[in-house]
Amino acid sequence: MTFGRIATGMMAAAIVALLTLAARAEMVKVTDVTGREIEVNVPVERVILGEGRQVYLVAALDAEDPFKRIVGWREDFSQADPDNYAAYLEKFPRMAEIPTFGGFKDGTFDVEQAVSLKPDVILMNIESKQATEDAKYIEKLASAGIPLVYVDFRERPFINTEPSMRLFGKLFGKEERAEEFIAFRAAEIARVTDVIEKAKPARPKVFIERAGGYSEDCCMSFGDDNFGKFVEMAGGDNIAMDIIPGTFGTLNPEQIIASNPDQIIVTGGWWEAYVPGGAWVGVGPGRDEAEALRKLKALTERPALTGVKAVENGQVHAIWHQFYNSPYQFVAIQQMAKWLHPDLFADLDPEATFRVLHEKFLPVAYRPGHWVSLTDVD
Repeated sequence: MTFGRIATGMMAAAIVALLTLAARAEMVKVTDVTGREIEVNVPVERVILGEGRQVYLVAALDAEDPFKRIVGWREDFSQADPDNYAAYLEKFPRMAEIPTFGGFKDGTFDVEQAVSLKPDVILMNIESKQATEDAKYIEKLASAGIPLVYVDFRERPFINTEPSMRLFGKLFGKEERAEEFIAFRAAEIARVTDVIEKAKPARPKVFIERAGGYSEDCCMSFGDDNFGKFVEMAGGDNIAMDIIPGTFGTLNPEQIIASNPDQIIVTGGWWEAYVPGGAWVGVGPGRDEAEALRKLKALTERPALTGVKAVENGQVHAIWHQFYNSPYQFVAIQQMAKWLHPDLFADLDPEATFRVLHEKFLPVAYRPGHWVSLTDVD
């Protein structure tokens, strides 16, 4: 009799477990940032990240263990952002065991490897779209029952960041958490844009240099989005806005000198893996600010910046490059606003904003070092 009751109880528990699993798993249609409709079984449990730095958002959704769903990822996080990679590795050492693979754009992605990892979905950045279509990766993966979804934090971040965050939230079954992050981000951006809209200050001319010192060529910059848009939102006039037709492009030295910018902002990072001993400015979490300042000063001695107003007045700054490729853009906007309009934003503390972001959403501790300015040099 007792055995019968136990068996019945076990059967009931098994049925409940199966029903719970069935209730959790649901085939839904999602729309990615290109407008494609894709059927995905959610919440996903096995994910391939088409770019390792997508973990910037994954970590905010799965803060208890950002790597529990990741079964494969592109090997760029450790190279492009070794400081954060090290911080996550220390807390989640098994992340080093996640299989890595090549990129879609450079043709080194291995479809057979991806299929062998049995992912529920592959999350791919939008800049890989053309290469993905040319190689017919979508069709090849679909034949194995693997959907591919496009997201974007880089090409058109002020159009696509919120939809991308909602898409991650839907796929991960973390929609409420995603909305919390979206609301936090919007409120922090508004702390700048509301003030600019009300005060309508004179806009200083700004040259934003993408990855200054990464190569000997000069000078990569941004058009009407990404850091170019950050400048406008922070109350500046991006000198490349009407010269570069898209998000990314290049200015020649003559254009910079002729524009005579009031402020120069260089994006930087620790790129020893890509350009050993390069002239890039090594800002980032925990980095040596004195060394970053030394390298920033050296960049002002290039011919392209000869005699421009920003250099003459010491209004030259460097900021962490990875703000361009993450949902943390609002921190950069706040810091840029402080450089461009110090009186308007005297009480704004981007350092505190970034610290709160880590405390509320991320599993690793905040470390300063994400920006430096020649205005801080005596």
